[in-house]
Amino acid sequence: MVTLERLRAGHAAALLAFEQENRAYFARSVTDRGDAYFADFADRHHELLAEQDAGLHHFHLVVDDEGVLIGRVNLVDVDEGAAELGYRIGKRAAGRGVATAAVGEVCRLAAAAYRLRSLRAVTTRDNPASMAVLGRNGFTAVEDITLVGRPGVRYHRDLGADH
Repeated sequence: MVTLERLRAGHAAALLAFEQENRAYFARSVTDRGDAYFADFADRHHELLAEQDAGLHHFHLVVDDEGVLIGRVNLVDVDEGAAELGYRIGKRAAGRGVATAAVGEVCRLAAAAYRLRSLRAVTTRDNPASMAVLGRNGFTAVEDITLVGRPGVRYHRDLGADH
């Protein structure tokens, strides 16, 4: 079982540790955040919270039954009832259905709590696990794209039926 916690100021230390611990693992499938992300983490965390308070984004931590941070799932660029989904699950929790459960939960929140009508997501074609998570959560492939120089897919999910 996983629980989503809305990002707050008190999460900074655990989030930084999570990102540092999983940096190399994440870099295998997504662009590395770069050294500046870690060096300026406190300032960036504060900025993200301000953007969340302004309604521009909805950031969530994924925690396990023991309260340990095992992932992130975010809704960014909220505009006119839509947002882009992004997520990352740490190496120790990968392959256990955590991403599928977390994405499912954030889709429910998107419709019920944030009153969004649709979500979009992107992934590279060489990330079949991410493509499967999106498919299991009702996302439909709508366009072939190039993402960070690699073949990718843009997905869409209508949340209208979830209201």
